[in-house]
Amino acid sequence: MENHLPRLETRISTRSAGFKRNREHYRELLARLRAAMAHTIAGGGEEHVARHRARGKYLVRERIDLLVDPMTPFLELSPLAAWGMYGNEVPGAGIVTGIGTVHGQQCMIIANDATVKGGSFFHETVKKHVRAQEIAWENRLPCLYLVDCGGAYLPEQDRVFPDKGHFGSTFYNQCRMSADGLPQISAVFGGCTAGGAYIPALSDEVVMVRGQARIHLGGPSIVKAAINEEIDAETLGGAEMHTRVSGVSDYLAQNELEALAKLRDIVAALNPARLIPPPPRRAEPPVFDAEEILGIVESDPRMPYDCREIIARIVDRSEFQEFKPEWGATLVCGFAYLHGYPVGIIGNNGPLFSDSSVKGVHFIELCDQRNVPLLFLQNITGFMVGVEAERGGIAKHSAKLVYAVACARVPRFTVIVGGSYGAGNYGMCGRGFGPRFLFAWPTARIATMSPDVATNVILELRRTSIKRATASDRELAELERQTRAQFTEQSDPYYATARLWDDGIIEPGQTRDVLGLCLALAAAEPRATGRSHVYRM
Repeated sequence: MENHLPRLETRISTRSAGFKRNREHYRELLARLRAAMAHTIAGGGEEHVARHRARGKYLVRERIDLLVDPMTPFLELSPLAAWGMYGNEVPGAGIVTGIGTVHGQQCMIIANDATVKGGSFFHETVKKHVRAQEIAWENRLPCLYLVDCGGAYLPEQDRVFPDKGHFGSTFYNQCRMSADGLPQISAVFGGCTAGGAYIPALSDEVVMVRGQARIHLGGPSIVKAAINEEIDAETLGGAEMHTRVSGVSDYLAQNELEALAKLRDIVAALNPARLIPPPPRRAEPPVFDAEEILGIVESDPRMPYDCREIIARIVDRSEFQEFKPEWGATLVCGFAYLHGYPVGIIGNNGPLFSDSSVKGVHFIELCDQRNVPLLFLQNITGFMVGVEAERGGIAKHSAKLVYAVACARVPRFTVIVGGSYGAGNYGMCGRGFGPRFLFAWPTARIATMSPDVATNVILELRRTSIKRATASDRELAELERQTRAQFTEQSDPYYATARLWDDGIIEPGQTRDVLGLCLALAAAEPRATGRSHVYRM
């Protein structure tokens, strides 16, 4: 018989005017998110999709649907990469990445969308590709590449080619993961030119589709210019030649369906690096409806709300063993189960004071000792400032929390549900602290400080600068307008997700299932060895 944790109670009235106002506001945010997702899923637009189909080719998400096991989830990552950039003509950065199940084995799938600029690599494309490889490496997942790639987008060459984290890093990662025992397998559905040719060439096994797939370091035009040799693309690098002559390809498929079936066969024959164990407890849904989150999150980001109300609508049976509930009130910490897997949750209920910071450190050490993954629910203005806070040692105590987050050995996951400002982002395991996954809600905001605070700070600095005597009211008003506009734009969740500062914007109602998949991956992680202690600071 399973033991149960204390059950959270709710203080939310779904009939109140405030709840209804918040819910309507959030529904507008979800409508915007779903419209953006529809734009991304449409790929390069009707004309490019029609041309793609006329060549007898499946769309990128259709290939993924055919590859993964029926009725299993596919966790797509960063679907809105490059949103609002390049005239919004590079939806999803021209690549689809995510985690799917193939013959019971969780795999990272990295698939080019040839309807978007021919599958060429922009800066954000490379960043998304590299991020997918990082996730695969950390979670010990095989990588399956569905290749339909035009190589680097040449006008972007200075942001794609020369630096660490650019195109070369994808090949470096591929080699190192293969050497580390993580299979790298490619199925080629279209052209792979120049750098794109190395994705299959560096793979452990390669499948090519007859009449569609081509691999060449230099296409016919480059060959003509370089050595004055005239040759057609199929003869130069077609599937038959590479399978029967060069040996670059290992399998020749007659069509895309056969290529995907062969890819599944290859995965079925793998010796899995690790298998996901079943959860230690039976998964049970929350007592409270996740849809109610829409009315809980305040439409005014300056207004607080109790993060326990969110936790109650995410975790199993709405049960939560809260740690130190009477101390450090602005940080809520406690143990729960999510889809049957244990998790330690840290959520914000206001700015971080010295006591709440030390409380967070203590709780992180408990989770580290007990091998319980950590989930951070960010809604944080930052650490407390002011004379009293500084005299109370906030710099020292906040540093303790930052240190504990950085050094925790258990898997860490972060969801930005509201604000993520200043050093509070670090203390709550922001992107710079390497969480396994970081997702955002449509209400997320991330910046050094809020637009209101940033505007006041910059205006004050301008008034006290050596140029203060020359600052007219008109100049100060324009500076205020520019600052507010900049911070409003750059703290928007779409600005962040376009630049891969997170792994995707998700709906609150999806959070439980998304985190359940992440925790399942972490459950296969070997327990950390070495010193483990709890030091009551």
